[in-house]
Amino acid sequence: MFGLFKKFKDGFSKTVAAISEKTRGIFGGRAIDVSSLETLEEALYTADFGVETTSEILTEIKAAYKQDKELRGQQAAAIGASVLKRVLAGSERELTPAPATPTVIVMIGVNGSGKTTTSAKLGWLLKQDGKSVMLAACDTFRAAAVEQLKSWAVRLDLPIVASHTGADAAAVAFDAWQAARARGCDYLIVDTAGRLHTKSNLMDELAKIRRVLQKNDPTAPHHSWLVVDGSLGTNSIEQAKVFHKSFGLTGLVVTKLDGTSRGGAIVGIWRELKLPIYFLGLGEQPEDLQPFSAENYAKAVFGAE
Repeated sequence: MFGLFKKFKDGFSKTVAAISEKTRGIFGGRAIDVSSLETLEEALYTADFGVETTSEILTEIKAAYKQDKELRGQQAAAIGASVLKRVLAGSERELTPAPATPTVIVMIGVNGSGKTTTSAKLGWLLKQDGKSVMLAACDTFRAAAVEQLKSWAVRLDLPIVASHTGADAAAVAFDAWQAARARGCDYLIVDTAGRLHTKSNLMDELAKIRRVLQKNDPTAPHHSWLVVDGSLGTNSIEQAKVFHKSFGLTGLVVTKLDGTSRGGAIVGIWRELKLPIYFLGLGEQPEDLQPFSAENYAKAVFGAE
């Protein structure tokens, strides 16, 4: 548990730094004051926590400060973490297998969100848990995507079904399901082409992939996850709304959080969409894809232990 918390803390170091830099270390041992509360408010906005969440955190810290003028920074941090954990209640979700194998997970998102690397990392994570996994390279729109997933598959020793650039992505998904079933794989992870919600042909392709998968298994896909670039902050909310409306998302994976000071956006996405957050991308290595923990996240962003 401690090791996992450290990974969260390291992963959110830029968000923590953005807050502590502005607050000049008020989350240390000294008593807070009115000025430091104002600075904390600015810091929370900078980290993209949004109006509603920032207001809730400040309201509770101010109430505690009113009761105790000697309130220490560490106590304020613990209050902030507690509010975040409460706001995120229900946001965690464990990956559950389908009644029959393979459990199909379709990864969706815009270009550059980290779908392909996340697909491979998820495969590796499941493999470490003793599960058998098949990857499907259904981003046939972009030549580099197929090669990228193949490279990850070789590196992580994961089987993959792929085709040439421009191939029918739905046909690749169909073949991948058949291969996964024949091999008795527990999971099939489908990497799809990055797409803007304004590109109707690519949005139609997603629907076609779903129809083809359902020819093999009427309940597939069992999980449809939007991979969101965490550095986009609250700008990703509108993007997620459109994908959810058109494809029916079942969850989120938030990536690139180690490289941004806007780690508060996770809260806004949850408040707006109420889509469970399954995993966070906290670094470049396969083990840096971690199951989302509201408690670890809340403690990490406030530098609390």
